[in-house]
Amino acid sequence: QVQLVQSGGGLVQAGGSLRLSCAASGNIFRVNDMGWYRQLPGRQRELVARITSSGATTYIGSAKGRFTISRDNAKNSVYLQMNTLNPEDTAVYWCHAEIRVQNGPYRYDLPRDYWGQGAQVTVSS
Repeated sequence: QVQLVQSGGGLVQAGGSLRLSCAASGNIFRVNDMGWYRQLPGRQRELVARITSSGATTYIGSAKGRFTISRDNAKNSVYLQMNTLNPEDTAVYWCHAEIRVQNGPYRYDLPRDYWGQGAQVTVSS
């Protein structure tokens, strides 16, 4: 019923920039928090940045000052602008959203977690 489709990612040299995009579609009633996670090689998945429906943001320490998360509520989309990338940012990146689905007239599911398909970001030194 709901899909999160990512775009962006790829290969970039150290110091470069990339922009990740993610759009949710389907029988959406409301999108709550949205965010970006990543999994570095040999590590567990970690939260990179999160943004609430009202625009409040949270970042992990290594992303502060370099990454910017934003969203477009009208498009049910979230973005991650990544600047000054370094090889330690090499990872698979996933978008995440907490979404309430409408499954009939005045019928709404409880919020559930949805994930994008993932995108590889590789930063070469």
